[in-house]
Amino acid sequence: MTEQKALQTIRHQIDDVDLQLQKLLNKRTELAKKVAEIKIATGDDQNDFYRPEREAMVLRKVMERNEGPLPDKEMARIFREVMSACLATEKPLKVAYLGPEGSFTQVAALKQFGGSVTTQPMTTIADVFHAVETGQACYGVVPVENSTEGMVSHTLDRFISSSLKINGEVTLRIHHYLLSKATDLSAVEIVYAHPQALAQCRQWLNEHLPHCDLVPVNSNSEAAKRVANENNAAAIAANRAAAIYNLSVLGSNIEDEADNTTRFLVIGSQDVGPSGADKTALLVSTKNKPGALQTLLKPLADSGISMTRIESRPSRQGVWEYVFFIDIEGHSQDEPVAKALQLLEDESSMCRVLGSYPKAVL
Repeated sequence: MTEQKALQTIRHQIDDVDLQLQKLLNKRTELAKKVAEIKIATGDDQNDFYRPEREAMVLRKVMERNEGPLPDKEMARIFREVMSACLATEKPLKVAYLGPEGSFTQVAALKQFGGSVTTQPMTTIADVFHAVETGQACYGVVPVENSTEGMVSHTLDRFISSSLKINGEVTLRIHHYLLSKATDLSAVEIVYAHPQALAQCRQWLNEHLPHCDLVPVNSNSEAAKRVANENNAAAIAANRAAAIYNLSVLGSNIEDEADNTTRFLVIGSQDVGPSGADKTALLVSTKNKPGALQTLLKPLADSGISMTRIESRPSRQGVWEYVFFIDIEGHSQDEPVAKALQLLEDESSMCRVLGSYPKAVL
């Protein structure tokens, strides 16, 4: 068989596989629509069309049974998009995120929900919470933690006064780019970026732009949007913002830490069921007495519950009074966790479950 005939044979086989895939995708979509019909008939809440725990379980199974040659996570990403497209035929979702367009938070939202959702940029983290609280968006995505610079305090503070719950988490490797209308670093006199991005690129900025003014703004994409109208300015932002705002790339991967990663939270109004690999986030305040924090954490240790993070924030209820944000392994419905939470309530002046949700899959 000649090389050309061999190629033609393989291409015919690919066409046959594509045809089978297309038929199966449409069959899956029909089944998804039947699920929607049942939910509507039983009066389920509109947000119940999207079940984070169900998606997490499906994606984990996809990776477990994958035999290659596609890598596990690439296969899971394809299935994420399939589920996103099917969900759009059941109930179109609107997801608010910290914008403008082109932000890392938008990338995180699309990673979590797939490309078939409608993403709505918001100016501040508080605006994202407000959009979900008022029903303008079904869900919101906000940054909460960076591997280099730590917690995002604005996000934590919003949970103190909001009734919204954490419905999921997304982790994203962060690569920063210096974008500008200028074509040379020597023309740059001012750099705009989110405060976290400025901190994450501190060494690079000190080395390459030591005389520039560093101006914090609400988001990196806002910085890129602003720079589009200034000739002597630059923005630290995602690479995709260069195309959106017609900017040149003056520096690539300028973050100081090679493994720079940001964690984002999905916020919503629903309670998420167990997926088999979950986290629970707590908001706790202690009674004002010596050893209160140690006493507070004892039920977790005694129950064998792993605490993955603890952060303190001013309670805003009184001077020098604090609340604690605690992340633990497991779901609030798991028996050991449920028992530990009951003990924790007895030892604390306030204990609120901010949400139990699947660990990030991709």
